Amino acid sequence: MGSLYSAEHRALQEEFGSTRLAGFLDEHHVTDALSDKDLAFVASRDYFFLSTVDPEGMPTVSYKGGPVGVVKVLGPNALAFPGFDGNGMFYSMGNVEGQAKVGLLFIDFETPHRLRVQGTARVQREDPLIGAWPEAKYVVRVDVTKAWVNCPRYIHKHVRVETSKYVPEAGKTTPLAAWKRLDIVQETLPPEERARAESEGLLDLPSYEAKLVTGDA
Repeated sequence: MGSLYSAEHRALQEEFGSTRLAGFLDEHHVTDALSDKDLAFVASRDYFFLSTVDPEGMPTVSYKGGPVGVVKVLGPNALAFPGFDGNGMFYSMGNVEGQAKVGLLFIDFETPHRLRVQGTARVQREDPLIGAWPEAKYVVRVDVTKAWVNCPRYIHKHVRVETSKYVPEAGKTTPLAAWKRLDIVQETLPPEERARAESEGLLDLPSYEAKLVTGDA
C-alpha cells in the first residue's frame, strides 16, 4: 500500500514537528481495507458524508441519510449505498460518473467516533441490491482503497432525536419533500409530483421558510 502523503504533506509535517508521528500513523494506522470493527461501525450508521470532486478537481461534500445500514457492507473492500430522490442536480453522482474518486466520513456524535474511507465508486442503474432500499433509484458501489479511524477529540457530542420522516420505508408512503410544494418550483416538477403537491397544499416562500425554522420541512 502506498503512502497517504505527498511532498506537500511531508513539508507541513516537518514544519510543525510531526514527521515521526505522521510516519507512524501512515505505517501502522492507515489500512487498505476495513477491519471487522470498521465494518460493524459502518453497518450501524444511518447517515454519512460523501466527498467527490468535479472535472476541475473542486471538491464537494454532501450529507447522505437513510435507514440504519444505509451503507451496506459487502466485504473489507466493498461497500454500497442507495440513491434516493434528490433535488435533480445529480452533482455528487455526476462527479462519481466522471471522476470516480470518493471519500466517505462516518461519525457517531454520541460516543464519539469517526472513520474515514477513500476509494473509487460507480453508479449502477440495475443492481441486484437495488431492492434492499425502498424507493432507491440506483446503487452506488464503492471499492475501498484506504481507511483509518480519526481521533474523536474535537467531535462535539450530540444526541440523536429521531429518524427523518422522509426516509423511505417498505409499505409506507413517503411524504413529498416540502420544497417540492413551493409554488415557485411547480413548473419544474413532473406531473405526478405536481399533483401530489397540489393535494398536500402548495407553499409560498415565507411559509416554507417558516417550516425550515421550526424543523418541519
